[in-house]
Amino acid sequence: MAKKDKYRPASAQSSAQAKEEKAATLKDLLRPDVLDKLKATAQDLKSAEEKRQEDLRKQQEEARKAEQKRLDNDFEYLLNNSKMDWRSNKS
Repeated sequence: MAKKDKYRPASAQSSAQAKEEKAATLKDLLRPDVLDKLKATAQDLKSAEEKRQEDLRKQQEEARKAEQKRLDNDFEYLLNNSKMDWRSNKS
């Protein structure tokens, strides 16, 4: 067991060196102008996705309004979905 304890500090030192080597990220390796271009592209893609989602939401809302307008003019739909309690409409 004493032999195992002797080897542990050496392995700890090598793992510390490995962590230092792994510390270099892609962000650190890229040139600043390339990094700025990537950030700008990411922002453009994000704003385009938000615009697409907003357009889709508006389109769904318009379709829902058009369907409701069509149903409001459909006598059979109004008859089936109206309350049959006519006493509440009495003057």
